[in-house]
Amino acid sequence: MTTLCALGLSSLAAVSAVFAVDADDTDALIESLASITSMQGHFQQYQYAENESLVSESSGTFKLLRPGYFSWEIEQPDSQLIIADPEFIWHHDRDLETVTRRPVTDSEQMSPLQVLGGNEELLRSSFTVEQTSDTTFSLHPKGINPGFQRLLVTFSGTAFEGLEIADNLRQRIVIGFDSVETQTGLQPQDFAFTPPDGADLFYYDQ
Repeated sequence: MTTLCALGLSSLAAVSAVFAVDADDTDALIESLASITSMQGHFQQYQYAENESLVSESSGTFKLLRPGYFSWEIEQPDSQLIIADPEFIWHHDRDLETVTRRPVTDSEQMSPLQVLGGNEELLRSSFTVEQTSDTTFSLHPKGINPGFQRLLVTFSGTAFEGLEIADNLRQRIVIGFDSVETQTGLQPQDFAFTPPDGADLFYYDQ
């Protein structure tokens, strides 16, 4: 009995230590994010298959206004625009002349930029956070149907230096940022979107 009790107490102590580390790491991530109110710049994105062969690469510009707003505009090799506000996510494929709109209702399906542009409550409730270095954090979704398996975010001062995403197809997406500005003057109206005339519209509102 004494041995079982001792083992039980040891296990509880170990679990408590794990939760304490996770809470400390989450606090550290939230503190790093708190210094970012807005960002804009250029990105380079590389997508690798499970065998690490390069599947695709793209480049473009991005904007981020915390909390809740982001714009991701792919300029090469095709032309696409993704815009999110606290209510909707818009995707405009200019080459196909299509526009889709989805509601922002499911935190498990949120994109990495939405996660990082979101609020403290979302990070605490939906992700396990591990600080792997002074400037890098690893986020693992807690939900049963997440939009990705893992997100690594690396900071450079008061801005993002890069992201690495492990998606649900066992692919790896590496994103690097440059020409980043953090004194942007961005406002919510800078993320307004109106579908262009002639585009095919697909709305998936709940």
